[in-house]
Amino acid sequence: MARMKDRIALVVGGAKGIGLATARRLADEGAVVFLTGRNAEEVEAAARAVGPLATGLTADAGSQADIRAVVAKIEAAHGRIDALVLNAGMSKPADIDSETPDQVAEIFQVNVQAMVFGFQAALRIMREGSAAVLVGSVADVLGPNGYGTYAASKAALRSYARTWTAELTRRGIRINVVAPAPTDTDMMAAVPDKVREALVAPIPMGRMARPEEIASAVNFLLSDEASFIAGAELYVDGGMAQV
Repeated sequence: MARMKDRIALVVGGAKGIGLATARRLADEGAVVFLTGRNAEEVEAAARAVGPLATGLTADAGSQADIRAVVAKIEAAHGRIDALVLNAGMSKPADIDSETPDQVAEIFQVNVQAMVFGFQAALRIMREGSAAVLVGSVADVLGPNGYGTYAASKAALRSYARTWTAELTRRGIRINVVAPAPTDTDMMAAVPDKVREALVAPIPMGRMARPEEIASAVNFLLSDEASFIAGAELYVDGGMAQV
């Protein structure tokens, strides 16, 4: 299939994990893909792994200047962005007794502020018929013990998707959220077995998500097959937040 043929896609946070799987899927579907990450070697390796339709651009998702520069390069090359994926994020545990101002500020800066201004920068060259997906988390509704600030930051994404849908539908631009369960990325492979077991225990399907499964959901929401889906949150969670 080539549902994304000739479309110009930007995956912010696309050098590894869910972002890399998404970049691969979009390229497989025919999109010209730009992917970003902070580590130049990782970005270059990711672009090679995705293939000839991919370009890697080193950028810090938390830097407005970096993301504006990325968008300017895409505009110079193609004039537009048709598909936008905002995937960059971070998580640090802390309960209410140990939370610090610096930690709250850091998580919201990366997970919320960077996403807001990344979308703002890309929006300048998004046209009618384009679409964006924000990568959230099932944590936004589950209240995970010790991850209150992380969960709140992901809930903010869901709220923004509603508001931006109201603001941008008249311009023909769709925004949706994908909310994954714990996902078996390279980073997760380093987690101790007991922690992995605890993460999997609440998932009715009995395993973590695979990055490719999240990528499939993202690709669907960006494609014309989802043309009447806007402001929604799609859980890709094996039933974790559903039962």
